[in-house]
Amino acid sequence: MDRRKVHENMLQGIIPFSHQLLEKSLKKGDIAVDATCGNGNDTLFLSRTVGSTGKIYAFDVQKQAIETTAALLQTNERKNVHLIHDSHAKINDCLPDEAKGNIAGAIFNLGYLPRSDKQVITRADSTIQAVQALLDNGRKGAIIAIVVYHGHEGGKEEKDAVLQFASALDQKEYGVLKYQFINQKNNPPFVVAIEKR
Repeated sequence: MDRRKVHENMLQGIIPFSHQLLEKSLKKGDIAVDATCGNGNDTLFLSRTVGSTGKIYAFDVQKQAIETTAALLQTNERKNVHLIHDSHAKINDCLPDEAKGNIAGAIFNLGYLPRSDKQVITRADSTIQAVQALLDNGRKGAIIAIVVYHGHEGGKEEKDAVLQFASALDQKEYGVLKYQFINQKNNPPFVVAIEKR
């Protein structure tokens, strides 16, 4: 057996790690949020994880992202997702009453939509507003996984804001971790995960 191959599989990549965390907090019938649906991969993952009796609310400011996600969901015959063409900063305004206080998990992929306009990026103010709304509406045990891509213009400011916000959360109410590969070059992404206690 090639030992290098074994070691490659020992440490999870950033997205698989965030999905593993969410799998532990989500069960069939739950409500979850994809705060940045992008190309739809996280939305599809959440949709499958909560099953047909669960509900997903997926946000994106870009029409292209909403259309791509809708097509992916249709191909996979997923009907439990509500796509919202708006900023994740509007989570409080867009969630129905049944979701408020009942969010079991959420995911963010910060940065820009791959293969699109790199000038359209997530921003610190709207991201922090969205995270706070999810914390306020999360049930006990809810996990928020924030995948931070920061190697682009504007990324450092958002990264710093997210880390400052998460680090200041009361440890009696929230568990916060950072999962990061520290020997990779070119500003590798990392995960900030928040668990509501």
